[in-house]
Amino acid sequence: MRPKPSFAIIGAGRLGQALALALSRRGYPIVALVARHRRTAERAAAAIGKLGSKPRALTSAQLAQLPAADIIIVATPDDAIEATAQQLSRVLTNKTRATILHTSGALSSEILTPLTEKHFETGSIHPLVSISNSAAGADALRGAFYCLEGTRKAKAVAASLVRALGGTSFSVSSENKALYHAAAVMASPHLVSLFDLATEMLEACGLSKQKSREILAPLLASTVTNLKTANAARALTGTFARGDVATVRRHLAALSRKELTAAHEVYKLLGLHSLKLAEQRGLDARRSQQIGKLLLGKD
Repeated sequence: MRPKPSFAIIGAGRLGQALALALSRRGYPIVALVARHRRTAERAAAAIGKLGSKPRALTSAQLAQLPAADIIIVATPDDAIEATAQQLSRVLTNKTRATILHTSGALSSEILTPLTEKHFETGSIHPLVSISNSAAGADALRGAFYCLEGTRKAKAVAASLVRALGGTSFSVSSENKALYHAAAVMASPHLVSLFDLATEMLEACGLSKQKSREILAPLLASTVTNLKTANAARALTGTFARGDVATVRRHLAALSRKELTAAHEVYKLLGLHSLKLAEQRGLDARRSQQIGKLLLGKD
């Protein structure tokens, strides 16, 4: 049986550590963990060491000491990827035949051009999951969807990695990486912001922030469940799906308070899109027009 490929992970933040944990649990050797600060790298290496690997803990200034690895994953913040690629291109020798993958959702593999020019196979692998801590993140990586992009061989290596983690891969072109990532931001981080605005609205009703979150969380969960089994138009419920003109008018009046200005603007913008979805599921044209005028301030 061929030995499993080894990994060096540059960037020991939440995603980097989650990947290291997930891979270690599947028996893949982690030979190095690199962080900006030594203490961070050492803590991450100690956690991985409990699973069998004995990774070296290095700082980003010590990439010249990076041990040989079959796959190098650059899991740094986006703004540090180009500098990391340039540094790696100076310290990796042509004898090192590692495949190099970065984990940015917004950037294509073109950011690794200094390494591509040295004839390394380069690509990107972006897990479409929300990772708030490394332990839960390692669990979330199992069975996740991953966006792959890069050279043919790099994508093949990344696809093999995804299969090992029990995930599903898909690809977008290099020029569409930013748009793909914007969609992911809309579906997850922006959803968090939207949830926070909703809690602010309940706080304005006199509820505590904790109680507001407790009340809204099951509603959010039920909406996600609906989206798993139906398209957006069918999953849409409530005021806009029914075309309740008077209710929209009341909502807008309630949101006119100065402290709710942001929520007021977001409500109107998203309301226009909800109206389109409602029209797809057969909302009466007259009601749709009335609500549209309210949202646009023309009524």
